[in-house]
Amino acid sequence: MRHFRLFAILLTVVVSTAQAGVLPEDRSDILYHLYDGGGVQIDGPSLLMRKQVGKNVSVVGNYYVDMVSSASIDVVTTASPYTEEREQWSLGMDYLRGNTTMTLGFTSSVESDFDAKTWGLSVSQDMFGDLTTLTLSYALGNDVVGRSDDLEFARDNTRQHYGIGLTQILTRNLITALNIETITDEGFLNNPYRSVRYADSASATGYSFEPELYPATRTSNAVGLRARYYLPYRAAIQGEYRYFTDTWDINSHTAAISYTHPIGPWTFEAKYRWHDQTGAAFYNDLFPRSEATNFRARDKELSPLTSNTLTLAASYEFLSRGWRFIDKGSVNVSLDILSVDYHDFADLRGDAVVGSEPLYQLDADIIQVYFSFWY
Repeated sequence: MRHFRLFAILLTVVVSTAQAGVLPEDRSDILYHLYDGGGVQIDGPSLLMRKQVGKNVSVVGNYYVDMVSSASIDVVTTASPYTEEREQWSLGMDYLRGNTTMTLGFTSSVESDFDAKTWGLSVSQDMFGDLTTLTLSYALGNDVVGRSDDLEFARDNTRQHYGIGLTQILTRNLITALNIETITDEGFLNNPYRSVRYADSASATGYSFEPELYPATRTSNAVGLRARYYLPYRAAIQGEYRYFTDTWDINSHTAAISYTHPIGPWTFEAKYRWHDQTGAAFYNDLFPRSEATNFRARDKELSPLTSNTLTLAASYEFLSRGWRFIDKGSVNVSLDILSVDYHDFADLRGDAVVGSEPLYQLDADIIQVYFSFWY
């Protein structure tokens, strides 16, 4: 979960919030999110405010809270359930000059045992009559990993993100985007609490646990292609594909298709996403002995897996004629139904013979409700 959060922070910082040549609209968002699945519940509020200053500058601020209650399969098989809170805030600025938009951002995310700070910069340029937009981005993250049971434990991790994006309007109805990104990590990359298991005939269960150990570096590369086609009756269909590979021998394919349909003040969207990945070279569900390899992992997110996600969303626009200083508002609701099949991660909660345990499957629901106001 922590790696997912950090990657989300990086993307939030480095991706421009508007097309080059146009500043984002003044708006405020109030959001509540809930993740419930696999023994983990994460929920909390978020507040975002954006305001234009003069004709060339727009500033944005965001405050975000995660309240985590975890009794996941990793926790119940090797440790005790826990609760924690993550607090995140970010500041950003867009500067528009001609057809060029420059974006600066900073994000701070703090937990009881984790402190992440990320700086980001991106530059977007409109070209060829505003039909083409080129975006270059860079982000630098400095993380400190701790342990709640050891106040002296502190390990550093440095993360760099390089991105290039090209958006092209091909016809009046078709727009495409190509994105290429590279992420480098250096430092303490594993979870200080997680363990791997190994065969142990002296143990009553037939196995024992020892701390996991990851390489100190990781480089990942990804390329994504997205196309959106606008239909005559104001609806739209979108297709996406992304390929990912890294130096830990993980390769993944992600594909998605979505359909958006407006009806009066309502807008409905349905999306299906498929993801498939191989496992890391040093991952193993059951190692043959203690310290069997130089690097060892039993993080289920580094195992071979396949996931399917169905998203249903709806938004309703109100105050279309304005009210006082508010130009318009909208309420948005979305539900993600997630299912993940792990192909080499055993469910140890039963009494099966070692090596023949059933494979673990995760089902989760993700709910988001937010209000937006333009002014």
